[in-house]
Amino acid sequence: QFAQKMSGVVLVGAFTVDGQPADKPPARERYTISKVTKLAGDAWQFETRVQYGKTDVAVPMVIDVLWAGDTPVITLTDLTIPNLGTFSSRVVIHGDRYAGTWQHGKVGGHLFGQLEKLKPEDAVRDAEKKESTKKE
Repeated sequence: QFAQKMSGVVLVGAFTVDGQPADKPPARERYTISKVTKLAGDAWQFETRVQYGKTDVAVPMVIDVLWAGDTPVITLTDLTIPNLGTFSSRVVIHGDRYAGTWQHGKVGGHLFGQLEKLKPEDAVRDAEKKESTKKE
């Protein structure tokens, strides 16, 4: 069920950075997940496209998913993501929303948003991005 729910979705939301002025609005983020596949144990393969700020990269990731009862928690612990760096994060998926925390070196914050089904035109654009990332 988790693979089906998380395949073909876009996490559309925002993130904060700890220590920024309270009047600064959260930055926009977008994580496109074209496919999720169960591997061994807690490991899952996520085929993703990460977009925030000036960053836009397609990258497959093996990520642990732990469970709080029936609630999935996407769990990254010092995961090095090519072209992005090393991150730790805990993201709870509940219904059609997500929320969590992130850490990248000494910088961290919160993230939150909605899960939206991937539109056909987004799938084409993400496939094109994946091909251009392979060539780089």
